[in-house]
Amino acid sequence: MPFPDYRTALVTGASSGIGAAVVRRFRQEGLEVHAVARSGDALAALAAETGCIAHAIDVCDRDAIARLLASLQVDILVNNAGVDRPRKFLEAEAGDIDLLVDVNLRAVLHLCRLVVPGMVARDRGHVVNISSIAAAYNFGGNSTYHATKAAVSMLSSQLRIDAFGKRVRVTEICPGRIATDIFAHVHGDTPETRARFLDGFELPEAKDVADAIAFAIAAPVAVNIGHIEITPTLQVPGGLSTARPPSAPGG
Repeated sequence: MPFPDYRTALVTGASSGIGAAVVRRFRQEGLEVHAVARSGDALAALAAETGCIAHAIDVCDRDAIARLLASLQVDILVNNAGVDRPRKFLEAEAGDIDLLVDVNLRAVLHLCRLVVPGMVARDRGHVVNISSIAAAYNFGGNSTYHATKAAVSMLSSQLRIDAFGKRVRVTEICPGRIATDIFAHVHGDTPETRARFLDGFELPEAKDVADAIAFAIAAPVAVNIGHIEITPTLQVPGGLSTARPPSAPGG
């Protein structure tokens, strides 16, 4: 199924993992793809491979992002850049909270602020927000991550309300455990990390997420695919834990 009348895409967090897979998939559709990430070397390699246009920019650099978008008419925005610092909130550090809010939420808000009004004016566009199953399900040690991804989930719904009456589509992608290098980035690129998160598991790959995004975009313009949850078949979110109270003093 061909893509609708879209010509230009911007993908953040594009230097590896899901972002790079999305760039490759979009280039297969003939889109002009602007790939944004901090890693200039990885972006240069991706540009040489795919013909995308590389921009070595930190998504938290609001001025640099604004300068880039001042000269672009973006038809597809993929907010993929994200970070995590797994830590129980009882042990939270101020810098980690600020980093996650800045990258996972504030950057997404500002990118949408800069891009979506143009989509509304042109009556054409598609926003893809990569959130997480953490937006809907709880698991330990990621409280700030949960909070930022839940905010992106609500933003994804709210954008459609704010753009009501225009052909601006919004898709939230909620990955579970995907075989990417995010675990190495977060926990260190060690055999222990691979054993804990990757080895022996049957996991979706980054290209599977990119194909799901392409499916949502390739749908007829009259169709908005608003929410896609992508998890391993053998991963089940949720559960129920019950703790016994501490023993009473002297008990």
